[in-house]
Amino acid sequence: MATPLRIALLLFPHCMPAGLFAFADLLNAANRRAGKSLFDCRFVALQAGPLECAQGLTLDVTTALEPRELDAILLPGFWAESAQQVEAAIEANAALIAALAKSPRRLQLWSYCAGVSLLAASGRLHEQPATITWWLTEAMTQAYPQIRWQSERSCVVNPGNATAAGVNGYLPIAQALIEQRLSPDALNDLIKLMVLPRPAQSHRAFHAMSLIEQPSTLLRRLHALVERTPAEQITTLRLAEQLGLSERTLARKVSRETGVAVAAYARCIKLNQVSERLTLTSASVSRISQELGFSSDSNMRRMFKELTALTPLEYRQRFARY
Repeated sequence: MATPLRIALLLFPHCMPAGLFAFADLLNAANRRAGKSLFDCRFVALQAGPLECAQGLTLDVTTALEPRELDAILLPGFWAESAQQVEAAIEANAALIAALAKSPRRLQLWSYCAGVSLLAASGRLHEQPATITWWLTEAMTQAYPQIRWQSERSCVVNPGNATAAGVNGYLPIAQALIEQRLSPDALNDLIKLMVLPRPAQSHRAFHAMSLIEQPSTLLRRLHALVERTPAEQITTLRLAEQLGLSERTLARKVSRETGVAVAAYARCIKLNQVSERLTLTSASVSRISQELGFSSDSNMRRMFKELTALTPLEYRQRFARY
């Protein structure tokens, strides 16, 4: 089993920590969605002890920064209303910037909002494309011309670093991580659950069909397996083998927990993927069928209508979010 990605959520004086909390919540949800620990988030500071953040909030940080024990560091933003205030923050955090500059080259460094200026000052963005909150572009371009600033982009992800604009810049960084280590379907699931102000409506046949809502580890493992297996290749025997169970044991456990047979449950999971792509994307029905591995376009359409009493196009017209 792959080891979790060890991520330090780096607090420093007068930083805005709210984005770090939200980032940690998203990755914790991703761990639950995957049914295993993919991300290990820990709050750290340059030195352990009480630390005053923005708005007079004091946090007791118990772990000091130790780059050798980490895979990545996320730097939050801080409150600033002028380039002069950003310069003052860079001077005040000279020790932190020096620690980032000396950190192992394998260590991934991410930041968002005004916090990108601290990463820029460390030299770890030199010769790399990066972005920052729009009103700081001119000042950062003058101060750090070695960086290929792309302020027209909201997020720039490179192999060794990532930068994003705005106080919500933690979100595209988290999304990129989740999509890389899980799947686009997993990301859509978490976005619907945690980010959208109101989840998209769906047919009653797909209620409670997101992986994260499954009541047991077995069902979450089965759900994830079905999602990544082409529809044409799904059989009870194959599912049982990949889950390390006999067909009879898998059938008994799924029937006991869901009230339906394995084949019916797997078919509903796969058709739920169809429904999500119909409502969240503009991809053609034929493309969706091909991407999800159905034996034929007509076969997918037939199964979808049997379950929902709607054709895929009728479903899109009724439930699409756009």
